[in-house]
Amino acid sequence: MASTLVQGQGTRVGFYSATCPNAESIVKSTVQSHFRSNPAIAPGLLRMHFHDCFVHGCDASILIDGPNTEKTAPPNRIQGYNVIDDAKTQLEAACPGVVSCADILALAARDSVVLTSGRSWQVPTGRRDGRVSLASDTSNLPGFTESIDSQKRKFADFGLNTQDLVTLVGAHTIGTTACQLFSYRLYNFTANGPDPTIDSRFVSQLQALCPQNGNGGSRVDLDTGSANRFDTTFFTNLRNGRGILESDQKLWTDASTRPIVQQFLGVRGLRAINFNVEFGRSMVKMGNIGVKTGTEGEIRRVCTAIN
Repeated sequence: MASTLVQGQGTRVGFYSATCPNAESIVKSTVQSHFRSNPAIAPGLLRMHFHDCFVHGCDASILIDGPNTEKTAPPNRIQGYNVIDDAKTQLEAACPGVVSCADILALAARDSVVLTSGRSWQVPTGRRDGRVSLASDTSNLPGFTESIDSQKRKFADFGLNTQDLVTLVGAHTIGTTACQLFSYRLYNFTANGPDPTIDSRFVSQLQALCPQNGNGGSRVDLDTGSANRFDTTFFTNLRNGRGILESDQKLWTDASTRPIVQQFLGVRGLRAINFNVEFGRSMVKMGNIGVKTGTEGEIRRVCTAIN
């Protein structure tokens, strides 16, 4: 559906067609088999690719094991690392030293969306793997309390515009978050109590899920009522004051991002845009952030360690 996309710095669709023709199908079948036993890997793999690209570019630096690597940082305690390792093992057996871990991540993120929406896009490949991974570098990842202006600056630094921001945050249509990342909005957010941008009827539902002195690690769906389907319900929830994370709800309350949410929802009077189509486009743009190609970096034999 997105085959006319601009291709970035040295990546192209079908990069492995001669050197490892089954590369994409091996990744796809690996993601499918893990998804059947644990659907939580889908949002995990999407988030992993995003968090990888925003630190040193899309170079699989998030996958490297060791003390103080990116993987050890709190935002990167994500499900799905085993899926990438499994796919890499199979690819090394089929085509040793050919397919990069960075490309496996990009393909697996796409395949996760296919499994939860049925929609797909073509992924340019040809990335190579980086050798630097530091937990301290993850401090630039957008945070759950961040203002829209700050989020826009972080995205713009990588050539991503405001529509890309809204579109990519829309990945929260699948997955969960921990009570400790939003429960502050439910109790003493203001002198009068909860965050006023949350629908008052929804506050009591969330308080039941996340009691004031309860388990901060308890998980809550980011997209209430549609947590396992990749769709626009996430944006409907924002319109209805049902965004879970403060940074998500701000997409509706901020004047610069609200019209884009409305376009995804098909609000009358605005040009409608298709979330699934735009998500594929924005993912390709993001997937070309700071990529290493040609002789840069390496092709890791094992994704968790540099060669």
